[in-house]
Amino acid sequence: MDDKYSILKKYFGYSGFREGQEVLIDSILSGWDVLGIMPTGAGKSICYQVPALLMSGITLVVSPLISLMKDQVQALNQAGIHAAYINSSLSESQISKALRLAAAGQYKIIYVAPERLETYEFLQFARFAEISMLTVDEAHCISQWGQDFRPSYLKIVQFIRSLDVRPVVSAFTATATERVKEDIVCVLGLLDPCVLVTGFDRKNLYFAVETIRKKDGYVMQYVQEHRQESGIIYCATRKNVDTVCEKLLAQGILATKYHAGLSAQERRQNQEDFIYDLCPVMVATNAFGMGIDKSNVRYVIHYNMPQSLENYYQEAGRAGRDGERAECILLYNAQDVAVNRYLIECKEPNPDSTWEEIEQIRERDMQRLRVMNYYCITPDCLREYILRYFGERRSGRCENCLNCAREYETIDVTPAAEKIIACIRECRQRYGINVVAGILAGETRAKLREYGVFDYVSYGSLKELGESAIKTVIQQMLMEGLLTVTNDKYALLKIPAAADEILQGRRQVIWKKAKAQPQSAENKRTSSSSKMRKSDILNSKGLELFERLRALRTEIAKEEGMPPYIIFSDKTLVDMCVKAPLDKSEMMQVTGVGENKYDRYGERFLAAIVEYTGGVREKYYFGETPELAGVPAPGQSNKPAPAAKGKKTDFYLTKEQAAAFPYTEQYLVAELAEKLNELRDADTTKKISGAEIFRRMQALEYAGEAFQDGIRKKYVTDKGMAAGLLIGMRISKKGTEYEDIYYKEDAQRMVVEMVTDAAVDSGC
Repeated sequence: MDDKYSILKKYFGYSGFREGQEVLIDSILSGWDVLGIMPTGAGKSICYQVPALLMSGITLVVSPLISLMKDQVQALNQAGIHAAYINSSLSESQISKALRLAAAGQYKIIYVAPERLETYEFLQFARFAEISMLTVDEAHCISQWGQDFRPSYLKIVQFIRSLDVRPVVSAFTATATERVKEDIVCVLGLLDPCVLVTGFDRKNLYFAVETIRKKDGYVMQYVQEHRQESGIIYCATRKNVDTVCEKLLAQGILATKYHAGLSAQERRQNQEDFIYDLCPVMVATNAFGMGIDKSNVRYVIHYNMPQSLENYYQEAGRAGRDGERAECILLYNAQDVAVNRYLIECKEPNPDSTWEEIEQIRERDMQRLRVMNYYCITPDCLREYILRYFGERRSGRCENCLNCAREYETIDVTPAAEKIIACIRECRQRYGINVVAGILAGETRAKLREYGVFDYVSYGSLKELGESAIKTVIQQMLMEGLLTVTNDKYALLKIPAAADEILQGRRQVIWKKAKAQPQSAENKRTSSSSKMRKSDILNSKGLELFERLRALRTEIAKEEGMPPYIIFSDKTLVDMCVKAPLDKSEMMQVTGVGENKYDRYGERFLAAIVEYTGGVREKYYFGETPELAGVPAPGQSNKPAPAAKGKKTDFYLTKEQAAAFPYTEQYLVAELAEKLNELRDADTTKKISGAEIFRRMQALEYAGEAFQDGIRKKYVTDKGMAAGLLIGMRISKKGTEYEDIYYKEDAQRMVVEMVTDAAVDSGC
């Protein structure tokens, strides 16, 4: 009889669950309601698809978008799981047929639009069907405090109440603040649910905010530099979408577009061209992307600032769903704030809301806009800013965002802050940031003359600082709560009680100003450039095999009319290159290869691997991979193959040799390599280099390198520090001080364990 582990392997090709998945699956199978808040790419769908196959009846999955349903159902059918969707893209006769087949037990999982839940035909079907579970995907849509409230989601509650037997209710989302989380539980009526938040961090994503005027030039250059990669460019308006797409096409870039001004047929065709990699670049408004499961999106560029951090993180999260490195870049201009403020003021309210609720929602939207604006101007770690907003406390630098790659100087601007407060008081708190900054800078524009501010004592009192810098100091004070703004379109500056601390000399205002850096592609996105993709572990032969498998995947995708990533993900193809399977049993050990996928495609991929390798397994990757550290590839033992006469094997230590390693308080990597090489059998084994050890630390995401001021510097991640790596100072022979990585005893033991071959001494 199948259990959750055999289901996972049989249909999805995975040998183990990710963080949080098993807890939620066990809770569902025990009859508990659940709420799972998991980042994009963490495997939320597995949490309800696995128990759906183990429960006796049907699982209904309420989903907001047609594209999401089609993607999920396509992937399930490819995996050998019978599933269907019911939405407005089907004719009434097609819907009737799907419901008849479902009632006859044809489908275990049915995706349904919330609007369909209240139709007579669906209610009749539900009345007589055995519904074991109702799953709410994108559950934040049910909360009016969420960033994407959909009144249609309230129909879910009415539908559950209409059922004679209440099923298990499970809900999932990637982004939810504490208030939204509470709202989901309350509005859905979850009964004593298991609530699991696995965290919001997407470690593979690199974040950057670029404050630039000529956005078109930046976008054109970036896309040209990434011609071989797939990406999304979000714009706030249809006009910007059309303009950017036209300019990309003029440069020979295969780009397409998506916005509400296109016909339904155009939107559908353009979306498919993007999903199938016929046009790898999509330029779109925020109407595009929700539910798109395209795994190989390598970058998301926001041409304009979104209205909230929730929207931004959800849209940026469409990059790197395969777990590989991806970049999320926001192009910021202060004008974006004014445009978004106007859009919020003009937004149509929910007709069912009271006047008080409408006002509360508008104030909430204005507050979210301020949070989004502060994200764009903060000098602090961008990842930490995002996680802190969602209630996840972190400390330190992530070393994978633009702010962590920059160097800053600190300037005490307390005297300027005092003059800013004095100016706002003199103005009787009647103006916003532009007017106040203009007064302090001594500007002479017509509006200031109209307001009669030239006679103010504060007029021109910060002329030496300049209007732009004055605005930066005001924004700093707003972020620290030393100033506030009104929740209306005028955003008038107000002085809170906290400002007294400055005037009484009890508080300083410190401005972290970024040091000027050379504007070059190499200096931009520096931390991202040091991160490794899984394909980076492949050597030249491995990359050649990878490209052959990718070509085969594209060929099959065209034959089947399927997106390539549904056949096999890039991650699965890389694992094929690493393990180089030569028969079915070995292929079934590859991540992402389930029984149905093997039956459909496995033989063709095996044939391609056998043809390339000639049936002789070689090493197609550098060092040991994180997934395979200490684990033999299929058909191999851990013991190195006997060396031909005069030919040495790759570096390894026996258990006896490893036991003699001289541990000490700390080693530099070159010293560590030297001590390891002293223990090896010099006649049969190659040396290990410090560079090889460092590459392994990079592959494990313990350390990396980044450019700072044109100099490549090494750094240690939080994971690396926990493993015993640390940054320390060294002095060169010329007397120059510089940073380097030291390996403490814990790290030394980890490296020794990596290179020790236990199989040699066990007689395997």
